[in-house]
Amino acid sequence: MEQVDLSYGRACDAAGMPALVSIFADRPLVRAASEEDLRSVGFRLAHSGALDALIEGEIATLGDVVLLDCPHVDAAGMAALSRLDMRVAKSGAQLVVTTSIEALDDVFACFDQSAPQILVDAGRAEIVVAVGRTLGGISGGRIRELAEEDRLALIRLSEQVDAIAKRLEGLSYGAAETGSIVSQLSDRKIMFKGMDGADGALHVKGQLRVPLPDPRLVRQIIARRQARARFFDAELFADPAWDMLLDLTAAHAEHARVSVTSLCIASGVPATTALRWIRQMTECGLFERVEDSADRRRAFITLSDQAVDAMARYFDAVGKPALAYAA
Repeated sequence: MEQVDLSYGRACDAAGMPALVSIFADRPLVRAASEEDLRSVGFRLAHSGALDALIEGEIATLGDVVLLDCPHVDAAGMAALSRLDMRVAKSGAQLVVTTSIEALDDVFACFDQSAPQILVDAGRAEIVVAVGRTLGGISGGRIRELAEEDRLALIRLSEQVDAIAKRLEGLSYGAAETGSIVSQLSDRKIMFKGMDGADGALHVKGQLRVPLPDPRLVRQIIARRQARARFFDAELFADPAWDMLLDLTAAHAEHARVSVTSLCIASGVPATTALRWIRQMTECGLFERVEDSADRRRAFITLSDQAVDAMARYFDAVGKPALAYAA
């Protein structure tokens, strides 16, 4: 059997020079480990320092990739992160943010322009994999592309090595996430079915949109789905996209707002994995980010109008008798 070469050259920018990375972290162990890991895979260090560097003065060069560690954030920190969000968006740099589940809502609210990868309670291997994903955006595909099976195998191998290292050498500086990383959805726009006419007019009954079901019925379905974890391994039934769609459907019918942390919990998968799904489903037009009109430091997730109509048509097509017994 032919041996597969998984080796990589330098991480290069558009000019063929080693890619520049800036690291901002108050936790010295995180900062030192990230410097070591990213240098070892070919990045050059543009800047490394505490978060105060973002607050107290301008950094001349951010580089191609910005790695930001903020497990806790205060009002001044949120203002700094919002400025960084605008700067990264304008510069075209790629942003990777690590945080804690406690600070997730505040951190998420700060980044609405730069489309960062957000990791929750991430380990060393997960950070390296996340930064590695940015190479496609800064190198134009110059790094050798792996086949999908090889890429997923490399991710799983990195997770396994990281877990072993933490147990044997005590390298952990944060809570290790359990569960496997799901493969990313292919880049595509969701085509909503059940629409009438070339102009995409929504399917209607009696000139009215199909209504959503009683939210109590949706909550009952969610509760039954969650009950399976009491008897079986929860990973056997992991379906974060559908679980989040159900949760947002019930919230929409209840006129309730859903925070990103709450939606991550509803997904039934680790928070970092849930955030990847939220990002992809937002890009596909299923989810929308909504700023809190009373507090600009907060943001919520809601269904798009198209997703509301698609969910309503689904429930109408399945029918209430069948839904009453749905798991």
